[in-house]
Amino acid sequence: MILDQITQPNDIKQIKPEDYGQLAEEIRSFLIDKISVSGGHLGSNLGAVELTMALHLSLDLPKDKIVWDVGHQSYTHKLLTGRKEGFDELRAYGGMSGFPKRKESPCDPFDTGHSSTSLSAGLGLVRARDIRGEDYTVVSVIGDGSLTGGMAYEALNNASRMGSNFIIILNDNNMSISENVGGVSKYLNNIRTAQGYLELKDSIYYRMKDVPKYNPIVKGIQNVKNSVKHLMIPGMFFEDMGITYLGPVDGHDIQAMTKVLKEAKRVKNAVVVHVITKKGNGYEPAMKHPARFHGAEPFDIETGLPKKRKVKANYTDVFATVMNKLGERNEKLVAITAAMPDGTGLKRFAAKYPERFFDVGIAEEHAVTFAAGLAAGGLIPVVAIYSSFLQRAYDQILHDVCIQNLHVVFAIDRAGLVGSDGETHQGIFDLSYLSSVPGLTVMAPKNKWELSDMLKYAVAYDGPIALRYPRGEAYDGLKEQREPIAYGKAEWICHEKDVLLFAVGSMVKTAMEVKELLSGAGISASVVNARFVKPLDEALLREAVAEHSLIVTMEENVLSGGLGQRVSAFFEQENIRTKLIHIALPDAYIEHGNVDILRKLTQIDAQSVFELIQKER
Repeated sequence: MILDQITQPNDIKQIKPEDYGQLAEEIRSFLIDKISVSGGHLGSNLGAVELTMALHLSLDLPKDKIVWDVGHQSYTHKLLTGRKEGFDELRAYGGMSGFPKRKESPCDPFDTGHSSTSLSAGLGLVRARDIRGEDYTVVSVIGDGSLTGGMAYEALNNASRMGSNFIIILNDNNMSISENVGGVSKYLNNIRTAQGYLELKDSIYYRMKDVPKYNPIVKGIQNVKNSVKHLMIPGMFFEDMGITYLGPVDGHDIQAMTKVLKEAKRVKNAVVVHVITKKGNGYEPAMKHPARFHGAEPFDIETGLPKKRKVKANYTDVFATVMNKLGERNEKLVAITAAMPDGTGLKRFAAKYPERFFDVGIAEEHAVTFAAGLAAGGLIPVVAIYSSFLQRAYDQILHDVCIQNLHVVFAIDRAGLVGSDGETHQGIFDLSYLSSVPGLTVMAPKNKWELSDMLKYAVAYDGPIALRYPRGEAYDGLKEQREPIAYGKAEWICHEKDVLLFAVGSMVKTAMEVKELLSGAGISASVVNARFVKPLDEALLREAVAEHSLIVTMEENVLSGGLGQRVSAFFEQENIRTKLIHIALPDAYIEHGNVDILRKLTQIDAQSVFELIQKER
C-alpha cells in the first residue's frame, strides 16, 4: 500500500504524482474501515482527503502551521503526519483524540473542537510569526458552516487590515452538521454557480499569467477581471473587505489545489481560497446521509447502518416527542437551534411547524439573544443547544435574557460526560455557569418521565429557566416516583436514616445503586432527587440534617460552583453543622474515552461512592 510509505510528516512528498489518486482511495478505505469500528467523524473527513493532501504537498510541517476549524476533519492530516497506528485506539481512553491536540503532535499547532475559532487563532499565529521575525506559512481551514459563526467575521475584520500572508481555506461543502442555512450559504452558492465568471477567468486571465507582471495588457485584464467579479458575483464580500479571493477551485483536484495554494503563498496579505468539496465523498451512504455520518456510531460498511440498533429512547428522543406535543397545544411555542436540528431532536418540530422553527447556523450567541427578542415579543422560545456549546453564549444568557427576566427555556442536551469527543465536548460546567446567573432557574431530570414533566413545567413557567439532560439512553427506572414538579422542591425517593444521598439528574440512578450497596453493608440510606440546583430545596435540607449523620451530594458536574458547593454555602449561611461529602467531577478538563471508564476514573460511579462513604463515615 502507498499509505504504508507515510510514517512521518512530509513523507507524502516522496509519492509520485501519478499515485496521488491511489493514495486518496487508500486513505478513504482506511478511514471507513477504522471509523466503522471505533465510530467518529466520517463525512467531514472523507470530504477533505484531497484538500489535506494538497496542503501537505504545499507546506513544510511542522514548521508551517495548519489550524483546523472544529478539527473533526483532521483525520487525513493525522494519517499524513505519521499517526496511522493511533487509529486503532481512536477516541478511546488513553488513545488518539478525534481532534487536533498540541500534546499529540508538533504538527497540531492549536487545539480545536468548537466552531468558528480557526481564523482568530491563525491570525494570532501570523502576528506572533511577524513580531518574532520568523518565516513560515499559516493556513486556517474553515468550513462554510463555521463561517456562519460571528467570531469568524470578527477575525476577518482584523485580517483585512494585515499586510502579511495569511491563507484562509474556505472548505465549502454546503453543510455544517446539517444542511447550511441563511445568507452566507446563499452568497457562497451564488459564487459556486457563477459559471460565466468562472469560464471567463479560466479562458482569459490564467492564459495571461506568464506575461510579465507589469505588462499594461495584464494590468488592463486585471481591471476587467475585478469589474467582472463585481458584475457577476454578488457582493464580492472578501475582496471588498481587502482580502484577496482565489477560487472557487475543485477541492478533490489535487493538481488544481496545489496550483492555487502556490499562488496563495505569494499574496502579501490575507487570502481566501474558496474550495468546493463534497461531504462524505467516496462513500455512498455518507453522501446520501451526511448528517448521520457527521459523528457516526460504529456501522456496517456495506449498508452504512449502525451496528448497534437503538432499543430504548434516548433523552433527545423524549425531548423531541414532548416538543411536538407542546407545539400542538401552544401556538406561542417556538424552537431555536444552532445548526443542529438533528442532534437536538428538533427536526420533527421543524417539519411540523416550519414557521415556528429557527435554525440560526453555528451562532449560539445570536441564538440566545434572538430568543430573548422572541420572548420580548410575546412568544415562548425553547433554545436547544448542547451543554458545551451553550457556554459560548454565557454573556447573552446573563445580559439579554436574565437581566430582563424573559421567559426563555434552555433545553441543554449532552450535559455531563459525553465520552469520546473529549475535553472540548464534555458538558460538565453548565450547573456551575448557569447557577451563577441571578434569576435563572436550573433543573435536571432523574429519568425520561421527569424530563417530560420538567419541559412542560418550563414552558408553562414565567421567566428564564434551564433544563439539562445527558446524552444517551434515557433512564426508565423509578417510574412510580413522579410527584408533580413544584418550584424549588426536591423529591424524596427513599426516606430512611443514617446517610442521605442528595443527587441531581443522572446521578439519581447512581444514588439508587449506592443505596443497594450500602444496604448490603448494613447501612441505611435515604435518596433525594434534588430536581432543582437553583433554587435549592432549603426546607428539605434542614429536615435532612436533623435525620441523617452524613449528607452526600451527587452531581455529574465539576465541583466548583456546582450542587455540592451550593449546599455547603447554604449550610454555612444557616450556621448548620453536619458532615458532608461531595461527589462531583474534578475541576479539570476530562479527556476522551468511554463514559463508564471516565466515571470510574473520576470516582463518580456507584462502587467508588460506596467505598468513599464507608471510608469517611
